[in-house]
Amino acid sequence: MTSAAAESRLSGIAREAMREHGLLPDFSPEAVAETKTLAHAAEAGGAAIRDLRRLPWVSIDNDDSLDLDQLSVAGTDAAGDIAYVAVADVDALVKIASAIDAHASANTTSVYTAAGVFPMLPEKLSTNLTSLNEGEDRLAVVIQMTVARDGELVGSEVYRAIVRNRAKLAYNGVAAWLTGSAPPPPKLAASTELQEQLRQQSRIAKALKARRESRGALELDTLETRPLFSDGTLKDLAPDASNVAKELIEDFMVAANGVTARFLAGKGVPTLRRVLPPPERWGRIVALAANLGAPLPATPDAVALQAFLRARRAADSAGFADLSLSIVKLLGAGEYSLEIPGKPSTGHFALALEDYTHSTAPNRRFPDLVTQRLLKATLEGGAMPYSNEDLAAIAGHCTMQERNAAKVERQVAKAAAAILLSSRIGERFSGVVTGASDKGTWVRISHPTTEGRLLRGFAGLDVGDRVPVKLVHTDPARGFIDFAAVERHP
Repeated sequence: MTSAAAESRLSGIAREAMREHGLLPDFSPEAVAETKTLAHAAEAGGAAIRDLRRLPWVSIDNDDSLDLDQLSVAGTDAAGDIAYVAVADVDALVKIASAIDAHASANTTSVYTAAGVFPMLPEKLSTNLTSLNEGEDRLAVVIQMTVARDGELVGSEVYRAIVRNRAKLAYNGVAAWLTGSAPPPPKLAASTELQEQLRQQSRIAKALKARRESRGALELDTLETRPLFSDGTLKDLAPDASNVAKELIEDFMVAANGVTARFLAGKGVPTLRRVLPPPERWGRIVALAANLGAPLPATPDAVALQAFLRARRAADSAGFADLSLSIVKLLGAGEYSLEIPGKPSTGHFALALEDYTHSTAPNRRFPDLVTQRLLKATLEGGAMPYSNEDLAAIAGHCTMQERNAAKVERQVAKAAAAILLSSRIGERFSGVVTGASDKGTWVRISHPTTEGRLLRGFAGLDVGDRVPVKLVHTDPARGFIDFAAVERHP
């Protein structure tokens, strides 16, 4: 199938999947008309806005990303290193109850599919007016964090500022340079200042990560996939593996989200939290570890689980992604929750954090935009934009839509994989069980990296088990990929 035909077919599948799962594939005429009237946000506002354009801010994102939500920069003071995260001030242009806000609050997230992106905000905003584009002055909310050499956060501050992105960088190029496997990308090669910046940011991120992991934050390595076209033909769904540059940004964002949650709680502000309770299927995690010769406590223990994961990565790096996926499935999905200061917090088991929110991607996620509005109202001393009842309803809706978006992304990825596999019926693959319940048993294969349902031979299998499988059926339109277990012979 040619690239154009595959993309056209996937696009139709994706749009239908969006509608099936209660997501809007298109902006309303009112939102489109409203977008046409928007221009750059004014540089003056209620709260004091600092001018931080002199700092050497950079963005690091995917090679093809145009919706730049955050910038980072590092500094130093007497107490330690300083990490700054600037988050695009989307609220400056997207107002509550506007037509654009109505679309964002309905979908609650951008949906990234193998057929393309369904953005939460119109591209005039997400890739232009509210994107922290290179060389452009932009309003931002800044989270400033003082980090001791051991990774402990010893101070923080939240405020509004004007920033300017000095260089738009990509994960793969920065990672290759940081690890010494390639020369610096051109924008880094041209600036020793930016090179020193990235080295310092990497060192701070590693310290933050080590500190979190010592408290039980889990070191997991799950594989995302991307469609690859070659000579006009869909060839593969290739793993999009993590690297040191992705980890740098992840560590900065986790720290910034924790600071944001604690800042609002300290001001007595109810917030949307991102929570993940201790896993209900801890017993299966214990069994997986026991099968690999590692005892775990009978009750959920993040510190013990992280020690096990670190040891397994060292012992079997090739199989670690499969183990990670099994653990992720058994941990369950995170969700959004209303948290009221002074009341017990659910916390986030995988991050080993009691206080955690989503605040660093307001162009892509509605909870982050809601949190930004709470932050700005708090900084300005104004009335809160949402009641507790509003926040509780938003939390439930965002959780539901996030899961619907994930279903769309999986369905389109499986449609792409089904297109690739349609000529390979009867072939055998090595599979790992990724889901096992009354609803069915699921396995993941490689080349292409995808999941499918196990129709036969699933008795007694559970998450993490390895099983040889044979492809028996594909249906791209429905995103179906079906396998049967292959009997093992001595």
